[in-house]
Order: sequence, then C-alpha cells, then structure tokens
Amino acid sequence: MTRNRSFFFGVTALFVLFFAVVGAQAAEEVRNAATERAAEIFKWINFAIVAGVIVWVFGKLLPPMFRKRAEAVSSAITNATGAKAAADTQLREAETRLANLQKEVAELRAFAERESAAEVERLRAATQSDTQKIAAAAKAEIEAAERAARLELKALAANLAVDGAESLLAKQLTPKAQESLISNFVKSLEGRPN
Repeated sequence: MTRNRSFFFGVTALFVLFFAVVGAQAAEEVRNAATERAAEIFKWINFAIVAGVIVWVFGKLLPPMFRKRAEAVSSAITNATGAKAAADTQLREAETRLANLQKEVAELRAFAERESAAEVERLRAATQSDTQKIAAAAKAEIEAAERAARLELKALAANLAVDGAESLLAKQLTPKAQESLISNFVKSLEGRPN
C-alpha cells in the first residue's frame, strides 16, 4: 500500500514538472497570447499541487484513523459474538433445567417421602425403646416397692406379735408367777461357777 502511494506521488510530481516545463516553453514562444494560456495551465498545475497535497495529507492521516475505527468495530463485534454465545448457552441450560424441573420435583417428593418414612420408623423404634425402658423402670420400682411393703409388713407383723405376746404375757404373768420366775432364775445362777 505504501508502494502505491509512493508511485502515485511520483507520478503526480512528474506531471507537475511536465506541466511546469510545458508552461515555461509556451511562455517563451508566445508571450502575449500564451500568457493567458499559461495562466490557465498554472492554475491547473496549482490545482494539481493543492489536490496532491490534500490527497497526500488524507492518505497519511486517514488510514490510521480508519484502521483504528475498524479495529474497534471488529473488537465490538467479537465481544458481541462472545456475549451472544454465552447468552445462548445460558438459555439452553435454562431450557434444559425447565424441562427437567418436573422430574426433579418428582425426585424431591420421592426423596422427602422416603426420608419421612425413615423418620417415622426411627421415631417408632425410639418410642418403643423408650416404652421398654419405662416399663423396665416401672417394674423395678414396683418390685422395690413390693419388697419395701413386705419388709414393712414383716416389721408390722413382728410388732403385732410382740404386742400380742406382751399383752398375753401381761395377762398370764401374775405377780406370783413373776416371783416364781425370779426365784428360779436366781437358783439357776447359784449353781453356776463364775
């Protein structure tokens, strides 16, 4: 591209020189009549120089601007393409999830029902275990209460027997019988060695 510009500018410069040379020769040949014609040629040469300078300036300054703008547009297109691809991927994932939603809900319900049944069974087993423990504790408590009641009953029977024997003894043991018992006891002590 730089070669084309150089070639273009070289050709333009040759044309300018050519017109300058032609203009100079024409001016020498015919001064008066050619003066008007030379003025017109010089106008064209002047126009060609100005046009060449304008083309050169725009050829030098505009391509980098256009290139930069084209790169920005290309980058924006690339970014937009990537964003569109990501959005399409998300859309497909959302559609897939939506399609599987009923299946997931059914699976969650089945899982919840299994967990609920397992929890009910666990609670039932825990309740049964607790019931057995409570029954065993109650049985032990009843047995302890029964033993205590029997001991108390034996103590009461012993007390009643002692009371009954005491009252019977008090009825049967008269002062004469007491003297006889004491004298027999004393006699039994006398015969023993110390």
